[in-house]
Amino acid sequence: MTVGGVIVSGGRTSRGDRADGAKGWRLTSAHTAAVAAGVLLLALGVLTGRPDVALVGVPGLLAAAWGRTARPGGTGAPAARTPTDDDGDPRGTLHEPEGTAAPGELTATLRLTTPPHAADVVHLRISAAGHRTTEVALAARPRSEQARPVRDVPLRLSSVRTGPQETFAIDVRGSLHAVWEQEPTQVGGTRRLVLPAAAPLGRLPLPRRLRGLTGPHSARRLGDGAELRDIHPFTPGDRLRRIDWRTTARRSPDLDTLYVRRTYATAEATAMLVVDSRDDVGPDLRTWRGYGTLRVDEPTSLDLARHAAASVARALVEAGDRVGMEDLARRRRPLPPASGRRHLRRVLHGLALAHPTQRASVHRVRPPQVPADAIVYLFSTVLDDEPLHLVRTWRAKGHPVVLVDTLPDVHRATASHLRIAWRIARMEREDRLAALAGEGVPVVRWAGSERDKAAVRFEALARAAERHVPGRTGAP
Repeated sequence: MTVGGVIVSGGRTSRGDRADGAKGWRLTSAHTAAVAAGVLLLALGVLTGRPDVALVGVPGLLAAAWGRTARPGGTGAPAARTPTDDDGDPRGTLHEPEGTAAPGELTATLRLTTPPHAADVVHLRISAAGHRTTEVALAARPRSEQARPVRDVPLRLSSVRTGPQETFAIDVRGSLHAVWEQEPTQVGGTRRLVLPAAAPLGRLPLPRRLRGLTGPHSARRLGDGAELRDIHPFTPGDRLRRIDWRTTARRSPDLDTLYVRRTYATAEATAMLVVDSRDDVGPDLRTWRGYGTLRVDEPTSLDLARHAAASVARALVEAGDRVGMEDLARRRRPLPPASGRRHLRRVLHGLALAHPTQRASVHRVRPPQVPADAIVYLFSTVLDDEPLHLVRTWRAKGHPVVLVDTLPDVHRATASHLRIAWRIARMEREDRLAALAGEGVPVVRWAGSERDKAAVRFEALARAAERHVPGRTGAP
């Protein structure tokens, strides 16, 4: 957490006596210490007959008396304050950028409004989930702009997490002459939606059968396209612009038979992104039981799933294909396949809202419905048998499936019971992945250093599909 233009202060001002007639303000411990020291020195000088010692305590008493009369909002006795004087206390307002945010850094601006004679120093206590609390003290108004009652403090928060995130929670407290201090007021405490970023990918595996009357890929059927299929005699229904006059002149000099160039039709692919958000685990095994706080500098499995799904969705949409999304933890209507930048924004928003729910542990009797001739990208940690059931059901219906493994690299556990539990869970997980690989399901790892190799893995799957289906891109 970074606070711009402030001085870090590790100390705190302890509570003093509450000021009479000054609502929301109280005397600090510095005032109490000055009065106590002055009275003690004055009494000690009188008892010992030392006027020099008594004089040492007089400045402290005079300073305390002057500070007590210089009340916040102006000078004078407490009775001179009106009920509207509270409106002149230092106030803070948190201004955050509108809309969603991107992962990496969250920014905001704290606007401090301090009327004249209200306070000379403002203390801030800034906290955020997963970050250490920062305490700062700064002048109520910059020296170059003493006449302005407003001061803007930029705030920055670093985090690799995505989805709904807690932002800044700030306690604001004014101080005047180190004698008066304000009751802390809370500012912020809002939540922001952080959309997942997308990594650049190349070609991706596509379904075996394409749909639509137009698109970026060559289909198996005849139609308008750029890829040549064959040369065929003219038949009723062929367009005249398809006539190949050179071939006609070579094969039929008397123009008894016309020959046309037939091409493969163009079509678009349909992909369904299925995010297994039933669990959200981090690299630390101690947090898997629901205890402890997940670190903000380490992505969890759901963060990796959001990032991988956003990367696949962006690559497909930019290629002109249709993309849909399904969340296994939310039993609602899935996002239907569509294309375009606006639809990509809806997909990213749906990915950011994916999170575990109480109903996520309930076994699905029926897997999510997938449109016909669509390829399924499943993003899961494969920590239970549910992904195997879903993959086998989709493949039985003729849908190609690509599994993206989103389990983060787990840290070595120090406790013996955690090491044993993770060893058993890891062996079961490896058996599931081996079973899927044996059935011909491609598995792409998306964690740690393997994330950088995902694009190469997807490219290899797309090339392997081309060798099995000549003339166009396909899926495994």
